[in-house]
Amino acid sequence: MIRALWTAASGMQAQQLNMDVIANNLANVNTAGFKKSRADFQDLMYQNLKTTGAPSTSTTQTAGIQVGLGTKAAAVTKLFTAGNISQTGNQLDISVEGDGFFQIQLPDGTTGYSRAGAFKRDNQGRIVNSDGYPLLPAITIPSNATTINIGNDGTVSVLQAGIPTATTVGNIQLANFSNPSGLSSMGHNIYQATDSSGTATTGTPGQNGLGSTAQGMLEMSNVSIMEEMVNMIVSQRAYETNSKAVQASDEMLKQANELKR
Repeated sequence: MIRALWTAASGMQAQQLNMDVIANNLANVNTAGFKKSRADFQDLMYQNLKTTGAPSTSTTQTAGIQVGLGTKAAAVTKLFTAGNISQTGNQLDISVEGDGFFQIQLPDGTTGYSRAGAFKRDNQGRIVNSDGYPLLPAITIPSNATTINIGNDGTVSVLQAGIPTATTVGNIQLANFSNPSGLSSMGHNIYQATDSSGTATTGTPGQNGLGSTAQGMLEMSNVSIMEEMVNMIVSQRAYETNSKAVQASDEMLKQANELKR
């Protein structure tokens, strides 16, 4: 019975973590560029009460007795499926249609990667994200620009007051990874590369497997409220069932402790 208590308790802990992941997904249902997570679990080691395949006679073998000792969290995986595209009309809202990440210069000088394309201009005219971190490679919009145009290949051009022709001011470069799920989430819609993700491969949007850029569009979260609600119900029922196993084990221990000679 003691074994059953700890086994059921591990199941409750696993479902608590699963609920934490679901809650974070739901909390970010309206976060632009957010990618949902999924908790993955593994069964724990088994206690061999009778070895599988041990001979029972000279011609037969036993099936064996193995008792599992519960479950544990193996990983929380980011799922980089595409989110819905919302048309905003904002000149500096950019979505990536396909694979690829925007490159963001972080305050410590390293490069972060993001799918959130809600960009703005700072007081120097640079294109920055919502936290003021500049887009890489750096692109500066002239103060007298009246219109900003961003092509599908990431070319940024502007129309300036008194100048009839468009002027190219920069080119957006996207980055991609051999294993995007290996990226480390840093918050603020930013990921950082890890050994698991591999090093970034950069290039022009629309080439070498990279997605194209779309101006006036935002990629929304890929969280499905209906799917997360179903997952929540399943997790809640699993937690409840494991708690019942704890109660049943406790009752059995109680009965054993009350035995009299």
